Amino acid sequence: MSATTDKKGQSEGGFAEIVKICAQALIIAVVIRTLIFQPFNIPSGSMEDTLLVGDYLFVNKFSYGYSHHSLPFSPKIFSGRVMGAVPERGDIAVFKVWVPGDGWTDYIKRVIGLPGDRIQMVDGQLIINEKPVPKVRLPQDYIEGTGGAARHIPRFEETLDNGRKYEVLDMDKNGFLDNTPVYEVPPGHLFMMGDNRDNSTDSRVQSAVGFVPMENLVGRAEMLFFSVERGEAAWAFWKWPWSVRWSRIGTLLE
Repeated sequence: MSATTDKKGQSEGGFAEIVKICAQALIIAVVIRTLIFQPFNIPSGSMEDTLLVGDYLFVNKFSYGYSHHSLPFSPKIFSGRVMGAVPERGDIAVFKVWVPGDGWTDYIKRVIGLPGDRIQMVDGQLIINEKPVPKVRLPQDYIEGTGGAARHIPRFEETLDNGRKYEVLDMDKNGFLDNTPVYEVPPGHLFMMGDNRDNSTDSRVQSAVGFVPMENLVGRAEMLFFSVERGEAAWAFWKWPWSVRWSRIGTLLE
């Protein structure tokens, strides 16, 4: 066998090995994304100031078990949940909502109501099972925008009956979702709300989101792994020195 033939064989063998390694890496990545952790980014301000536009986070896929929504493109190959678990009140969760024209769309909100709960908003006050959730005004407002266009939005801290604390924004004293009927959460469903109470399409809007079936859960938001300023592209690495919100990286979500 000539030296030329040997080199050709080595070259073909090396290429085949590269293809094999790439295929294995792809399979591992798909398994991790489907069963363990999945990255998400925040496209809207409905969870400010807990989550900001431009935040990137990991979602724990096994926290609530698995459904067909755990798979890419949500193929309806089985019903219900495997190894299902009920979220805790106060969890930040990603779930699927059917949006006409867009199909299954990822939403991220906070779990407020569990099956059987009665939820209502009265003058901007959250009430769970006829008990007002303790709400305290914080000394520092949330500042939206810069310069002359800056807007100061009151911030509050709510404390749930399980001790979970989180901050909410109240943009308008008389927001259209500040007063609602009583919502009784059906079995197997959740009531989800955004922390930016006057800028969130959530379970209070029954025609758009409504009660969320547990089957639609994707997972629990766990940690921010990257964050860029609103309007900046995460891939624009040459802008990172001033576009990345370095202090937010590694933040654990509660």
